[in-house]
Amino acid sequence: MRLIVYFDLPVKTSDDRRQYSRFRKHLQMRGFIMMQKSVYSKIAVNDSAAKAIRKDIIDHKPSRGNVQILSVSEKQYQRIEVIVGESQREIVDTMDRFVVL
Repeated sequence: MRLIVYFDLPVKTSDDRRQYSRFRKHLQMRGFIMMQKSVYSKIAVNDSAAKAIRKDIIDHKPSRGNVQILSVSEKQYQRIEVIVGESQREIVDTMDRFVVL
């Protein structure tokens, strides 16, 4: 399963920018990989892990703006088509390299 987080946060004031930065860094520290500027994804091994990830995002959401989470199967995620630009080849982002301890 793959969780995709979309967010649109205000950056008008210094407090807005600080909250934007904290939220983005929090996602990165939790293993999310940037797909686009405000779109991040992460693999979840099962529904329980996905629920825990969702709860963590809700607990660390900024006070203003829009944050959305979409859950898709790995098979659906792999069907993403890159229309313009290039996909990121240097990031290993598949279940092939996923290790459960």
